[in-house]
Amino acid sequence: MKLGVVIFPGSNCDQDTVYVLRDILDQNVIELWHKDTELQGVDAIFLPGGFSFGDYLRSGSIARFSPIMHSVIRFAGRGGFVLGICNGFQILCEAGLLPGALLHNNQQKFISRNIYILPDHTHSATNVLLNKDLPLKIPIAHGEGRYYAAPEVLSEMRQNEQILFRYCGPKGEVSEAYNPNGSVENIAGVCNQKKNVFGMMPHPERASDDELGNTDGRLILESFLKTLQEKKVSAYN
Repeated sequence: MKLGVVIFPGSNCDQDTVYVLRDILDQNVIELWHKDTELQGVDAIFLPGGFSFGDYLRSGSIARFSPIMHSVIRFAGRGGFVLGICNGFQILCEAGLLPGALLHNNQQKFISRNIYILPDHTHSATNVLLNKDLPLKIPIAHGEGRYYAAPEVLSEMRQNEQILFRYCGPKGEVSEAYNPNGSVENIAGVCNQKKNVFGMMPHPERASDDELGNTDGRLILESFLKTLQEKKVSAYN
């Protein structure tokens, strides 16, 4: 499959994402610059983490207007798969492709450490290979990761299974004690109603290489690619 990784000024996780997708998961990866408008026939798009445009104004609020985002929005509107990680998640929320918003962490500090997340279900592309009773250890690194959505939006999201992951303890305990940033309902990742646009604050690409001693994140990316491959095969049948 051909996968596109969008690079914005200030991205700093783009090469991590390229490395994992290309060298570990054996995919054909195309690097897309934020001023590009042609997606080069990619099967899915990844928006990596970092500090696009220095995180001025709000994180992702300037990158949302980059020329390539017009193409990404059209791609998603046609059912194309898009995954935003950390800053990529923020950009997708700013672009209106995902519900809710990412606010400053409740302690007003940048957080960089390993945390645990628990899959909310196994019915979305990022979750199909996961065990919803088994927590995953994934790094976070953000200053604006506090997920918020209005109560009525959250109610719809729960009904539509749009909540992907929740912050938890090492044994899967979902409680405020293990919420690193104050996210509503411990939410760490969400998707849209059509389940083709996904966003998460933790960095699965930083927990995918055997050399790092933790490959929990690779399960998430493998789930995403498995669903994408099945979708691609069914389109040809």
